[in-house]
Amino acid sequence: MSAQKNTPPNPIDACVRDNLEAFFRDLDGQEPHSMHEMLIKLVEKPLIEIVMREAGGNQSKAAQWLGINRNTLRRKLTDHDL
Repeated sequence: MSAQKNTPPNPIDACVRDNLEAFFRDLDGQEPHSMHEMLIKLVEKPLIEIVMREAGGNQSKAAQWLGINRNTLRRKLTDHDL
């Protein structure tokens, strides 16, 4: 058994889990589609907004913190109208 399974979920994990469970309840038997894309889009915008704020608007620093290329960050900023 890995150590990861023995650690309690952090608040972000719990929030995502709770919201996904509510999402499935709300489907009321309908089958979901494109969930990965939907979730990434929903999480990515606030992630980038907050990281950019915490990095003081410095795109190089924000890209480093996110672990992505600066050009990728610039594209994502445009994609999300940030």
